[in-house]
Amino acid sequence: MSLADKVLAVNDDLPIRTNVPVHSGKVRSVYWLTAEDSARLIKEKGYDVAADAPLAIMVISDRISAFDCIWRGEGGMNGVPGKGAALNAISNHWFKLFKENGLADSHILDIPHPFVWIVQKARPVMIEAICRQYITGSMWRAYEKGEREFCGINLVDGLTKDQKLPELLITPSTKGILTGIPGVPEVDDVNITRADIENSYQAFNFTKQDDIPRYEELLKQGFNLISGELEKVGQVFVDTKFEFGYVTDGSGQEKLIYMDEVGTPDSSRIWDESQYSAGNIVENSKEGFRQLLLNHFPDPDILLNKDRMDERFALARDNELPESVLMDVSKTYIDIAERVTGQKIVLSDNPKAEIIEVLRNEYQLVD
Repeated sequence: MSLADKVLAVNDDLPIRTNVPVHSGKVRSVYWLTAEDSARLIKEKGYDVAADAPLAIMVISDRISAFDCIWRGEGGMNGVPGKGAALNAISNHWFKLFKENGLADSHILDIPHPFVWIVQKARPVMIEAICRQYITGSMWRAYEKGEREFCGINLVDGLTKDQKLPELLITPSTKGILTGIPGVPEVDDVNITRADIENSYQAFNFTKQDDIPRYEELLKQGFNLISGELEKVGQVFVDTKFEFGYVTDGSGQEKLIYMDEVGTPDSSRIWDESQYSAGNIVENSKEGFRQLLLNHFPDPDILLNKDRMDERFALARDNELPESVLMDVSKTYIDIAERVTGQKIVLSDNPKAEIIEVLRNEYQLVD
């Protein structure tokens, strides 16, 4: 069996019983279950959700996206071996620790397979909640050009690239295109201030204004917990993105939860601590892949300039990356997952067949 066969690149074609189209994102596909199957599973498995809550099967893939494009390799390798299993394993680990430490629940109700989550429908807060402990990336590029104000926070002069910030910064941006919010442009992923959120909290999907400090508290607690655990395995937690939403539990209580994924190499920057102490940056996250792409192509501006999206999509479509590049990424993801979880990441020979089997036999979701 070739390496390409072990990659789960297409994840929206599974025979899971659903009566609505499968939603396929850059990495995950979501299969909304029928009302009957949702109600049956809630009863059979004892999930702590409302009896009529809509449930979904979320299947991760091994696809890799960067700069808003999906990238592929030579020899039909349309993803990164082990990436999906590594991402899920890391998220599962942090979500479990969050719950054990009394932070908040997540949207995940069950984990039938390393590639699969059973999730409850949540009402998302329309904010990409970003925490930064070091000045690097886009923030450093803006700072170097003279910007000192970020999301309503003023930074002091004299900071140097990649240095630790005086305090943990929350620099939120919009999730999706939001309309009618004073002072907030109607574009996706635009920086916003705490005042913007307070003044228009309902437009960002908060139930009440009091939930804003709660979301900030969960951000900081989540960041600090992950940071402390990564420190134990010689890693620096640089920055990350969290997402939040609301769900209703079995007793009818609405609660704010963590959503999507947390503390993964896709949603965070993670540096090797011993190298950082020696003055070097060694990325143990997708940032290393982004840097590689910027160095790989002769005109990196295509990847950075949003006015050149057509050229960017063509670049990703028409170029197969060397297999060695994807295997380097695979090693990064698997290594960090094994360090974080203390468990071996085992590459499945046929993940799709395994998923179908478990969902058919244990959940009765495949006809």
